[in-house]
Amino acid sequence: MKKYQTVPVATGGQIKELASALVEAIPRGLSFEDAQYWIGKKNKLASEMRKILVRSNGNEHSEAISSWENFYRDYFGLNIDLSVVSVSKKPIEGKWRLLVIADITLETLYAKCKGLFPCWLWTNDNLDKKVIYNERDAKNGAYAIWARDEVEADEKYKNLSANQIKGMNIKTETLAERLIHELKHFKETGKHLDIKNITLCSGSRYSDGSVPFVDWSDDDKLYVYWYFPDDSSDNLRAREAVSN
Repeated sequence: MKKYQTVPVATGGQIKELASALVEAIPRGLSFEDAQYWIGKKNKLASEMRKILVRSNGNEHSEAISSWENFYRDYFGLNIDLSVVSVSKKPIEGKWRLLVIADITLETLYAKCKGLFPCWLWTNDNLDKKVIYNERDAKNGAYAIWARDEVEADEKYKNLSANQIKGMNIKTETLAERLIHELKHFKETGKHLDIKNITLCSGSRYSDGSVPFVDWSDDDKLYVYWYFPDDSSDNLRAREAVSN
């Protein structure tokens, strides 16, 4: 009978210690980007090294990024390394939230919402087949945006249709970003967004050209429905997004 040597598995603490030692061994004078390339492969050790590198590089958003890693682990069972996600400069005026968007399907996002609180969707079709356009998506990797973080969507965009917003070159939340915003807000507060008004997700389009919207309805449900791209009203408002 063959005898096989048992290979010990490194503990979390041992990985962190090894990562720290290896980061110290990175040649001095390398740019931050070159150091990340030097680290190389995607695995637990490389992930830990990147986190150390980001902290040592003075990333002011490291705590927020860590909270997003916890969010995706707690809600979706995903262990995602977000330490190298690029974050644009935070807008000066107003209240903003950093949203980090991972590659999760709309069906999965809506299902998670439905598992946590009452929801209503206007269609039985697959959302990922219904939504054919997004200003941004995470298919090529997670990304970050700054989004207006008031309970109600931006008042300054009331009475503006999705077509008008597009014509003004204003970046706004996509449907995926709005659902993730809802989930993160609910996780932290147990409450909901858009109690009185509606977020027009003008960064997305359904296959027929209509525009998704999301709100917390009068009958205490999260609604996902649509408006025509030329529709506008006082309580229909987009949420501004700022990204690289």
